Amino acid sequence: MLFNSIQFIFFFIVVSILYYSLRHRGRVWLLLLASCYFYMAFKPVYILILLFTIIVDYYAAFLIDKAEGRKRKWWLGISLVANIGFLAIFKYFNFINQNISFALNLMGIENPIPNYGLELPIGLSFHTFQAMSYTIEVYRKNQKPEKDFIIYSLYVMFYPQLVAGPIERPQNLLGQFHTYFKYNFENIKQGLIRIAWGLFKKVVVADRLAIMVDYCYNSPLEHSGSTLLLATVFYSFQIYCDFSGYSDMAIGCARLMGFNLMENFNVPYISKSISEFWSRWHISLSTWFKDYLYIPLGGNRVGEYRLYLNYFIVFTISGLWHGPSWNFIIWGAMHGIFLVMAMYWKKHIGFKLPKNSLSTILQVAFTFSLVTLSWVFFRAQGLSNALTILSKIVNFDTYAGFSSPFSVTELWFCAAVILILMLKEIYVPFIDTSKTSAFYVKFVGIMIICYFFGVFTSNQFIYFQF
Repeated sequence: MLFNSIQFIFFFIVVSILYYSLRHRGRVWLLLLASCYFYMAFKPVYILILLFTIIVDYYAAFLIDKAEGRKRKWWLGISLVANIGFLAIFKYFNFINQNISFALNLMGIENPIPNYGLELPIGLSFHTFQAMSYTIEVYRKNQKPEKDFIIYSLYVMFYPQLVAGPIERPQNLLGQFHTYFKYNFENIKQGLIRIAWGLFKKVVVADRLAIMVDYCYNSPLEHSGSTLLLATVFYSFQIYCDFSGYSDMAIGCARLMGFNLMENFNVPYISKSISEFWSRWHISLSTWFKDYLYIPLGGNRVGEYRLYLNYFIVFTISGLWHGPSWNFIIWGAMHGIFLVMAMYWKKHIGFKLPKNSLSTILQVAFTFSLVTLSWVFFRAQGLSNALTILSKIVNFDTYAGFSSPFSVTELWFCAAVILILMLKEIYVPFIDTSKTSAFYVKFVGIMIICYFFGVFTSNQFIYFQF
């Protein structure tokens, strides 16, 4: 069920009204059943995967907690294998098999194992990582096993962040499910405003920019470098508004019921370095990799070159997490290389830019350029298309013959909504809910006008594919 659909509007209204009409235990059951319905709206049979991993992890946590020595690692290993196993089968099997086939063909051998036509369960990577964080935290003795099976199930399946995050930790979310939140009009206002802003990002900005992006990236050979450059810049804002818009709506839906989900974005395109970018972009995932991969690899407690290798490994695996494609692996590796180069420069060259406005603008522009060019691999359909797009962008001979599905007026409108987006994100990160009712009438009016210019296609969110 998509947040930007009529079906979800009715679902959201009914669930929210029922939620505040029930006592605590009734709310827990309501949210679990509603979350099951929400997930089954995509493909009902895949809820069986969720049920299996929930049961495995629920009992594994108790066994981990009671065990000692190596047995703790064994039970944790069983939990992780169960979770990662489904990822490997549904998300990576065909990719691995195709690469094996390619290697065998070079030696004149035919791979006897066929690819399987398995459809990736929606949001599999997100709820898998959330489930894994629970058993890992129990293993580290940072979290006691959750005795209530229904509440643990809700921790994995909570509908606002089930299919695209934020990826929560048990320390933050499990305790909230044990809390009875009284009706609070401030929560209602904060939730609805956050939902409205997220919907604005998705419908008015992301889906409109997607028209230009799809127009160019679906047939890159037919377009000039200038056209592809603009489409690539548009994609930077499309993916940001699409994904952060979903996070805003998820946070808003939860907030309306009293729950606090972690922030997932913090104006990433004003970052002055790649390191800062990753402290602002997809925060729940980057901190997940830091806690559960980077630190176990040794973190910053190792030598200089091992530290560089750790960063490269983490970012490359992060790319693979996004999808079974060499494009995603290259995208992740590029960010790892960017970060390692910056660290090496800072340690061995030590040249520091002056602290002034011009220097800040240049650093932001340079970081945005690196991030934007790396998005080419993220969006392009195949490695050859990505290389074609990049070569056309950097080849100034191809800058003639600009084309667009938009009129000049529509292009200016796209630029205007991007400017409005950035100004709001930078200077008004959160709406002040202490404003008067007249303010909210104006706010809703502006939103309605903006939605009029939106693209109402019920486009699926980009990160649903991961």
